[in-house]
Amino acid sequence: MESKAINDLSDKDIICTAAVAWGPGQPLTIQQIRVQPPQKMEVRIKILFTSVCHTDLSSWQGLNVSQRVYPRIFGHEASGVVESVGEGVEDMKEGDHVLTIFNGECGECVYCKSKITNLCERFRVDPLQSVMRNDGKTRFLTQDGKPIYHFLNTSTFTEYTVVDSACVVKIDPKAPLDKMTLLSCCLSTVHEKIREMSEGGVDFSFECAGNLDVLREAFLSTHDGWGLTVVLGIHPTPRMLPLHPMELFDGRRITGSVFGGFKAKTQLPLFAHHCMHHQEGLKLEEFITHELPFSSIDQAFQLLINGKSLRCLLHL
Repeated sequence: MESKAINDLSDKDIICTAAVAWGPGQPLTIQQIRVQPPQKMEVRIKILFTSVCHTDLSSWQGLNVSQRVYPRIFGHEASGVVESVGEGVEDMKEGDHVLTIFNGECGECVYCKSKITNLCERFRVDPLQSVMRNDGKTRFLTQDGKPIYHFLNTSTFTEYTVVDSACVVKIDPKAPLDKMTLLSCCLSTVHEKIREMSEGGVDFSFECAGNLDVLREAFLSTHDGWGLTVVLGIHPTPRMLPLHPMELFDGRRITGSVFGGFKAKTQLPLFAHHCMHHQEGLKLEEFITHELPFSSIDQAFQLLINGKSLRCLLHL
């Protein structure tokens, strides 16, 4: 399939607005950038909605020195419309409504063909990956032609982005894109209080903040004998897991999960359909605590830092 696009821009750079990080913890700069055309098996997307996650926050803060790559465009939860597709993309076309996904699905590797995992050999979660896998280059440039780096296979704090087709999911055009944005990734009390409230501990706990202290509290809040802690948050620091091996002898277990175990390309569209009709009992709108224009992205970060926001939806 040949690349095609709105306004015949498929083979041209697009000049648009993006929030660019120039250093750890520095205010994001709202500036004009160039977004290059999609190459083989890539998709260029017009972002309509994006939201801010703790993973974006910790990466922007640069807590892990090895992940400090600048200038960079963060963001990994987004919805939008396909603007153009590169050579070889056959499951999407211009105008399709899509979600970006940081945990891709190539469909060819041993993991993608397995029914017991949603990992992918080529498109695993890797905060160190800052260029496109096709050619090791970026698709973002400053106005004077210098590279701007990618983040988590997606980079959504921009009006346009280029993503490998393995990291894009087409959804029902009737689905509300603002709420569907949360499916792109999203979906405290100390452990003594939890154990008291739950008569000895909970059966399952989920750590979503990417914070090792919270992870320990989540683990200790589970019931001895059968409690299971699931790690969902991406941890940005080089610190190791704060558990003593003897604590496992009480029968508690701990495991990790990426993207809720979903194979995003093949299973997420059905989940999106269920959410549209509240078939899973999940009301996505209840997770959106704030909505702001894209130009107020620094305010969205501050809401998250202050613990006042669950999900802040940014309108582009």
